Amino acid sequence: MEENLGTVTVAPEVLLSLVRLTALATPGVARLYPHTPTGVQRLFSGKVAEGIKIEIEDHTVTIDLYIVAEPDAHMLTLGQTLQREINRAIQEVVGMPVKAINIHIEDVADRPTSKTTN
Repeated sequence: MEENLGTVTVAPEVLLSLVRLTALATPGVARLYPHTPTGVQRLFSGKVAEGIKIEIEDHTVTIDLYIVAEPDAHMLTLGQTLQREINRAIQEVVGMPVKAINIHIEDVADRPTSKTTN
């Protein structure tokens, strides 16, 4: 028989941090894209942080992630890797089902220029 000890609540900010840390640890991600919703998008019932939008509905999470990719990254593979890793992190760490993870590759980082002296 299971004993009811109360509830466990995870703040949406925890999900934002988990997504951010997972994305930035993924090879091929240069940084998060500074996407900020405007107008009507601000009315949705979710949470927004730089480069991340999370909606929670019926105890499932939908994530939109906006990134800048490294110049040598294979875009399709990077997007699929991010989906897989973020899904794993949310399910293993928080235990929430994921409805969708939408990856938006908004830009490609500039290659660092090598300076030569003559």
